[in-house]
Amino acid sequence: MNYITYNKSEILKYRNNLAEIQAEFLRLFGVNDIFSNSKVYEVTIANELNHQLIKGHSGSRDAIDSDGEYEYKHFKETSSNHSWTFNDFSDNTINKLNSCQSVIFAHVDDTVFPAKLDWYYEVSGNVMSKYLEEKTKAIQNTRKMINISPNQIEKNLGIYKTYVKGVNTNGDYYDMLQTIFNSIQKLEILTSSKGLLTSNKIFELLTAVELNHNMESEQGGRDGAHDAYDINGNLYEYKISKSHSWNFQDISVNVLNKYLQDSEIILVVKNPEKLEIIEIYSASPVNTVKRLKEKLEEKRVRAGNDLRRLQVSLSKGDLEIIKAKRIL
Repeated sequence: MNYITYNKSEILKYRNNLAEIQAEFLRLFGVNDIFSNSKVYEVTIANELNHQLIKGHSGSRDAIDSDGEYEYKHFKETSSNHSWTFNDFSDNTINKLNSCQSVIFAHVDDTVFPAKLDWYYEVSGNVMSKYLEEKTKAIQNTRKMINISPNQIEKNLGIYKTYVKGVNTNGDYYDMLQTIFNSIQKLEILTSSKGLLTSNKIFELLTAVELNHNMESEQGGRDGAHDAYDINGNLYEYKISKSHSWNFQDISVNVLNKYLQDSEIILVVKNPEKLEIIEIYSASPVNTVKRLKEKLEEKRVRAGNDLRRLQVSLSKGDLEIIKAKRIL
C-alpha cells in the first residue's frame, strides 16, 4: 500500500459538483441518494429507456413510463458476479411483481467511459413472478436469495437480449450523467481509486479525506481487503449510514477476525442529500467485535437457532457500550 497525500481542496471541488447534481435530482425528480448502492447506473438505464425515476430507493419500483412501473436489476461488466440477484425473496416480494409492467435485467459496460447500458432483457412482471415462485420452492439457503443468469432467461423463458446502440443524448438525465461521470473520473484519478459509484464508496472517500486516510483502491469482498489505511499503514474498517444504525453483514468468524486486524472501527453518519459526512465515531475493534458477537447470539436465541443471515446492526445506544469516541 502506497500512501499518497490527497489534495483536499481539489477533491472537495468535485464533491461540490456532485452535490449540486444531487440537489438537482432531488428538486426535479425527488430522488435523494443517487451516489449510494450503484443508483447512478439505474439513472443510466432510465435515461436510455426514456423512463422516469420513481421517488425513493429500496422498497419501491425503480422507474415508470406511460405503460407502467419497472423493476431494475443490473450488473456491471467488471463485477465478479455476472447474474442478477433477488435478495431476501418472500411470497410478498414475488407477488408484488405481478403489478410491475416489466423487470429490466440490464448489463452496464463500465469498461468504457462513461459507463453505458449496452444490452438488457425485458421480462414481464407476471412471467417473472411465476418463474420465481416455481424456482424458489426448493431453495434452502438461509439468506433466501436467488440469482438469475442470462442463460436462465434465454433457456427457461425464451427471452433474448435487446442491444442498445449509442447513447440517448436526448434523455432527461443525460446532461447530469455527464457531469457525474466526469467528476467521478477526476476523483478516481486524484485518489488512485476505482468504483466510486458503487456501494458507499464516495462516502468512504469523503470519510478518508476527513481522517487523512487513504482508501483501499479495491476491496476484496466479505473476507477481503480493509477499507482504508493511514500514513503509518494502520488499517481501518468503515461503516457508513444515514442514521445512527450501522449494519454489519455476513459476520462470519473470518470477517470478525479481519475486524480485529484493524486499528479502529470507524462509524460514520452521512447526509446523502448534501453529499456530506455529518458525524464520525471511532471504536476499538475488540469492543466492537465483542458487542457484535453478543448481538448475534441474542438474535440467534430469538430465532431459535434458525438464523437466516449473520447480520446485526449497531445502534446509537451501542456507542456507549463499545466506548466509541466521536471524532467529528
